[in-house]
Amino acid sequence: MELKTPLYDCHAACGGKIVPFAGYLLPVQYGTGVIEEHMAVRTKAGLFDVSHMGEVIYKGRDALANLNHLLTNDFTNMYDGQVRYSVMCYEDGGVVDDLIVYRITAESYLIVVNASNRHKDVAWMKEHLFGECTIEDISDRVAQLALQGPNAKAILEKLTSAEDIPAKYYSFVRQGKVGGFDCLISQTGYTGEHGYEIYLSNEDAPKLWNLLLETGKPEGLIPCGLGARDTLRLEAGMPLYGHEMDETIDPLETGLGFGVKMGKEAFIGKKGIEAKGALTRKRVGLRVTGRGIIREHADVYADGKKIGQTTSGTHCPYLGHPVAMALLEIAYTEPGTQVEAEVRGRRIAAEVVKLPFYKRA
Repeated sequence: MELKTPLYDCHAACGGKIVPFAGYLLPVQYGTGVIEEHMAVRTKAGLFDVSHMGEVIYKGRDALANLNHLLTNDFTNMYDGQVRYSVMCYEDGGVVDDLIVYRITAESYLIVVNASNRHKDVAWMKEHLFGECTIEDISDRVAQLALQGPNAKAILEKLTSAEDIPAKYYSFVRQGKVGGFDCLISQTGYTGEHGYEIYLSNEDAPKLWNLLLETGKPEGLIPCGLGARDTLRLEAGMPLYGHEMDETIDPLETGLGFGVKMGKEAFIGKKGIEAKGALTRKRVGLRVTGRGIIREHADVYADGKKIGQTTSGTHCPYLGHPVAMALLEIAYTEPGTQVEAEVRGRRIAAEVVKLPFYKRA
C-alpha cells in the first residue's frame, strides 16, 4: 500500500492529480497542467513536494572514512554547510544510487537518497558500516519542499532573514527559519534553475507549503507535480536513477565522472570500473529532427545497425521541441552524429547534441 507524504491533503486541496510513485501517493500535475508548471519554474517559480526522498544521518569519528569508502566522490575537504553530489556503486561498478551529502560537522553528515531506493540504500550502507560510526534513517520524520525558479530567492526573502539564505550553490544553512518554522535550507535542486530545498518536520510542512504559495503569488509561484519535475530535469540533462543509471550502467558511462574520484585510494566499485577499461558507450543528448517524440527504451540506429538505446525522452516545453537522452556506442557520441530511433515500428531522425539541452544563463 502506498504511503502519503505530510502534504497529501494540501495536494488534494490544490486540485492535484494523485498517482502512485516510489511507494507514495504524489501529484503528477495540478489543474494548470505540466506545460504551465514547467514554464512557471523556468520563468517565475514552482513549489514541489519532495518529502518522499530518503534522509540518512552518518555520525561518529569514522563517519568521513565510511563515506569515502562507500561513495565515489571525495568528502575530505568539505566545510560545514557544504553539499556534494556522489554515486554509490556495487563492487562491479554498477550504480546502487546517486545521492547528495551534506556536511553538518566533521563527524556528522546528512545523506539524501532517491525515494525508490531508500530501503535498498540503507541496507547497503549498514552492510558496509565500520569503525566508530552509526547511521540513522530519519526519512519518516522529515518533509522536504523544493522552491525552484528565478523568483525563488525573492519569495524566500519575504519569509526569512538574509543570513538564513545559503549564499552559494550546493551550500546550506543547518538551523534556519522560514516563516517562523525551523528548517534546514539548501541551495540545491533538480530542475536546472536557481532554487532551494527546505527540510523540516512533518508537522510544520503543510503550514509552510500554504504560506509559501500565498507569499509567492505576486512572483507567480504555483504548485508543481512529478510531471514537470521530470520534464525540467530532462531538459536540464540531469540523469535519473532507473533510466540513465542502474546496476548495469557505471557512473562514467552516464557522464558522472565529476563525482567519481578515481585518484582516491579505494572506494567500493573502483576496481570494477577500472576493470572495464576504456569507455565503450556513453550517455548523450539527442535532438529530434524528424516528426514525433522519442521516449525511453527506444532502440537507436546508425550505419544500418543498432548502436544503443534511449534512457529518457519527451517534448521540452521551454525549448519547444522533443529531446531524448541515450546510451550509445562510443563511436557515435560526437555532437552532430545523425541517428534514428525506432518508435512503434517507425524510425525517427535525431542528432547527437551536447548536454545539457538547457542551461540557465
